[in-house]
Amino acid sequence: MINRVVLVGRLTKDPEYRVTPAGVQVATFTLAVNRAFKNAKGEQEADFINCVVFRKPAENVNNYLKKGNLAGVEGRLQSRSYENNEGKRVYVTEVVCDSVQFLEPRGSNQGQPKQQASDPFANSAPDVDDRDLPF
Repeated sequence: MINRVVLVGRLTKDPEYRVTPAGVQVATFTLAVNRAFKNAKGEQEADFINCVVFRKPAENVNNYLKKGNLAGVEGRLQSRSYENNEGKRVYVTEVVCDSVQFLEPRGSNQGQPKQQASDPFANSAPDVDDRDLPF
């Protein structure tokens, strides 16, 4: 049987981080993953996928990811249920991440226009005449 998930998306909010009573670090976050098509109105839709990561990778997620960052995750899909405070059964499906990749440079300003690199050859005159080219 195969249970593998690979996603690339943006965090919808800052990760939630905690340490269990046993001392295991846990980070949870939600990725907004665009669908490969647009709806009938021409709008881009997305799925919001819950993710959980444990131990050192959880600490890294907490320290380096924030709302809006682009991240890639690899892991497995897991379903579980629990009884909430009102006695109702709650079902949860989430990606248990084996790996989380940070896909933007540290300190990048997501949503800000990127500065264009200056072209060192923009103002220079061409040194080669088209007649010199063999094609």
